[in-house]
Amino acid sequence: MRKIIHIDMDCYYAAVEMRDNPQYRAVPLAIGGSADRRGVISTCNYLARKYGVRSAMATAYARKLCPDLILVPGRMSLYSEISQQIRKIFLRYTDKIEPLSLDEAYLDVTDSDLFSGSATLIAQDIRRAIFEETQLTASAGVAPCKFVAKIASDENKPDGICVITPDTQDAFVKQLPLGKIPGVGKVTLHKLNNMGLFTCQDVREYPFESFVKSFGKFGPIIWDRSHGIDDRELTVSRKRKSVGVERTLAQDITTDEACLAMLDSLYPLLLERLEKASPKREIQSQGVKLKFNDFQQTTVEHRHSTLDKEYYKTLLQEALSRRETRGIRLVGLSVGLPEKIDVQQLVFEFEHHPSSSHTD
Repeated sequence: MRKIIHIDMDCYYAAVEMRDNPQYRAVPLAIGGSADRRGVISTCNYLARKYGVRSAMATAYARKLCPDLILVPGRMSLYSEISQQIRKIFLRYTDKIEPLSLDEAYLDVTDSDLFSGSATLIAQDIRRAIFEETQLTASAGVAPCKFVAKIASDENKPDGICVITPDTQDAFVKQLPLGKIPGVGKVTLHKLNNMGLFTCQDVREYPFESFVKSFGKFGPIIWDRSHGIDDRELTVSRKRKSVGVERTLAQDITTDEACLAMLDSLYPLLLERLEKASPKREIQSQGVKLKFNDFQQTTVEHRHSTLDKEYYKTLLQEALSRRETRGIRLVGLSVGLPEKIDVQQLVFEFEHHPSSSHTD
């Protein structure tokens, strides 16, 4: 039986800002968005969440829910630096680590002899080390499989731990609302509820063939998770497929010339990100993305083995031909990487304020 720990930092970006800025500790705080209500929230602290503010929420809506919401742009370079510090802490306990993002990861401690092999004590010590060395709190889920560990880490947030043993896993899974299963979104959940299915126990009692037929390829996955089955190993390394930089604009761009001028500020940022991922600047494609003021978006990507700023102009002109009369609210540049580049995929998004230069 495997011993999996899921570590999830508590409101990570917001927690870093509250740590470094005492004036933010007792106020509703969100990272991302912009003061003029454009953009979306990256994350927020727990006080903001009491008002209903959530990640990926439009800034304007978040401000309606919480008029006193404080917005800060965020410092991605610092968040990445602290994330690496936390990763080094993980390595003291195991080298079987699957990072999911800057603020969460799976650890497989099945073969660890630390604390007499107790995954619970290992998780507690990881949380202690993170707090002592970063002054940030983390929550942990401990379970025999990945998806249960991930759900468990959310059970006692913030700054908590939830342990699901092999003996208690079946009872824990039975009572789980189906919306807790990773990958079950609003549409799938609505369909499940319409079939009278609300918990994992409900799925267990449903005829297998009919269930799978109703949900296609995702059917067997929901069925397995509802029975507490998850045989996935940790993915210790992931191959990065692309590097990108996006910028949400404070005001819509209304001319092709203004859009093309964005290259001067975005291209150096893309170059910086690419050099971190692929110091030799090896690429296999270049691409652009535009999001219009009706929230529709278009992308253009072509194979191109040599990074070329001028080629982005060609790609943007192709994308702009689809603009019609719409304003542009987001511009993005990206490169596709060769298969041999062995790092994690990530797209960086920045809020643009015309009166200030970009900082991470």
